[in-house]
Amino acid sequence: MKTFQKEIVLTTKERGFHLITSEIIKNFPEIATINIGLLNVFIKHTSASLTINENADATVRADFESHINVMVPENQPYYKHNYEGSDDMPAHIKASLMGSSVQIPITNGNLNLGTWQGIYLCEHRNFANGRRLVLTAFGN
Repeated sequence: MKTFQKEIVLTTKERGFHLITSEIIKNFPEIATINIGLLNVFIKHTSASLTINENADATVRADFESHINVMVPENQPYYKHNYEGSDDMPAHIKASLMGSSVQIPITNGNLNLGTWQGIYLCEHRNFANGRRLVLTAFGN
């Protein structure tokens, strides 16, 4: 069994939902050496998250951002944790709702995603940079 692990820093993204599949593949060429296996992608932050969804229509990502802001609004009077601004506590809640990792099958050296699937960075802060991912791939 082959096992690879690498930590990468994503290019800085504005608040919203961003496709990062190609950035992961570009920075982790070891995936191509695995015939059957898994890729685990883990984000090392509490105010951003990961998910897998639509990779073709950008309006889906815009709708995600709009909807999650309605679900978890800023400036609520019951938020006590607001040291870093009005987006601070909502970002932590959104990150917990979306999740900190995704797993994707690897087949014949490629991520075995569906035709319309891509990996999203869900950036929940107004000003964030250098989001770090731990990529772990294993298989034969």
